[in-house]
Amino acid sequence: MKIVYFTHSLSSCWNHGNAHFLRGVLRELIARGHDVSVWEPEGAWSLQNLLADHGETGLHAYRQAYPELSSRTYTPLAQLERLVDGADLVIVHEWNDHHLVARLGSIRRNGAPFTLLFHDTHHRAVSEPASMQAYDLEDYDGVLAFGETLSEVYRGWGWQGRVWTWHEAADTLHFHPPAQEQDREGLVWIGNWGDGERTAELEDFLFRPAQETALPLDIYGVRYPDEAKDMLARYGVRYHGWAPNARAPEIFARHLATVHVPRRFYSTILPGIPTIRVFEALACGIPLVSAPWEDAEHLFRAGQDYLVARNGAEMTRQLREIQNDAGLREHLVNSGLETILDRHTCAHRVDELLDIVATLRPQTAISTSHLRPSHMSIVA
Repeated sequence: MKIVYFTHSLSSCWNHGNAHFLRGVLRELIARGHDVSVWEPEGAWSLQNLLADHGETGLHAYRQAYPELSSRTYTPLAQLERLVDGADLVIVHEWNDHHLVARLGSIRRNGAPFTLLFHDTHHRAVSEPASMQAYDLEDYDGVLAFGETLSEVYRGWGWQGRVWTWHEAADTLHFHPPAQEQDREGLVWIGNWGDGERTAELEDFLFRPAQETALPLDIYGVRYPDEAKDMLARYGVRYHGWAPNARAPEIFARHLATVHVPRRFYSTILPGIPTIRVFEALACGIPLVSAPWEDAEHLFRAGQDYLVARNGAEMTRQLREIQNDAGLREHLVNSGLETILDRHTCAHRVDELLDIVATLRPQTAISTSHLRPSHMSIVA
């Protein structure tokens, strides 16, 4: 198939988590022989911030890890018909301009033969519903939502039978345990500050437990305001700023454990949606402890793949156990990795995507007989 994906940015993961999953999926599609084109807007916010902070060197890790990937930019006045000419499948990520989304729908309405899907990987459907409902999706064939609770929102907006739950996953070609173990020390957390969406949770489930267990804590991420940096300093946290996502495996490999602290929307209104970091951490073989989060879709095995802390005191206790029990660490690593490889790789998600497209384009023969078997999580 000829596949065209419109993203905010493929090259920059600066506060742009969709780039993580997208890179793995596109690499898998290319490996299977599909013709993939990626377009992103000129002057993409994420890329501009990355270049302002780190210059071209900030792109080196991505380019080295994904040499087969590339993207091109379009201008607001671009002739979109040319960009999607000959496409069999066009996917548009939700972090794109409303005008672009509407224009692609218009091309589809006027007879373009491609399948057109909208890809939603954010909580704005509940946090900013007016903004999301302003997208003109009337002529789209369907929506790919990254969690069942988000799919339910779209069904409430009239998308019954045309929304599929398409979870994120780990690119296990890049995210995997180290080939050779090294000494591990302390905790690591890779995440952005999040506009105050989880400030109290970070203090209760990460900063204070790390201090109480005397485990050194390293934090990587962006958009930390001065008050956040002051809080980190009070708790003795080592803040390193942004790190390319392509470097995450080597960062995980230096640390004893990591912690999942979901944004408030994913622990309340949209339960069951993990961040991409959960998939990546388990794929890299690092023990993980989660703050309160309901795995409503049973993606993982709580207590086996990761531990759950109901409060800060429990987080402190469980981090101590991980610190002192090598057998527990080994069990969590093996169990988490088993679940990732069995259910949550980008190869699994490509299987799912091709099955979705096959239901929408029954006349298009898409052979998947040569692909590895997968456990599907598609819900229409």
